[in-house]
Amino acid sequence: MLAIKLKRIGKKHQPSYRIVVAEKRSKLNGRYVEDLGWLNPGANELNIKKDRAEYWLKVGAQPTDTVHNLLVKSGVIDGPKRPKHRTKKVEKEK
Repeated sequence: MLAIKLKRIGKKHQPSYRIVVAEKRSKLNGRYVEDLGWLNPGANELNIKKDRAEYWLKVGAQPTDTVHNLLVKSGVIDGPKRPKHRTKKVEKEK
């Protein structure tokens, strides 16, 4: 199964990321199918090839939660953002 996920590049303490299509279970810096863009969180810059991202989503690639939120922010996907951190369900007392 294919996934659209982030691949970290850059120096220590200066992270930047590539947005890539890769096998879901592949290693973090492993092989990838296609490069869709980049993210530089230090400078708050984002660049995504929208047409290619739409193609991979139609083919069935599943974005990670963070990439899903980036795609919503850039306008590729319509809808709400996903929460990054899941909260535990609190049991109701009887």
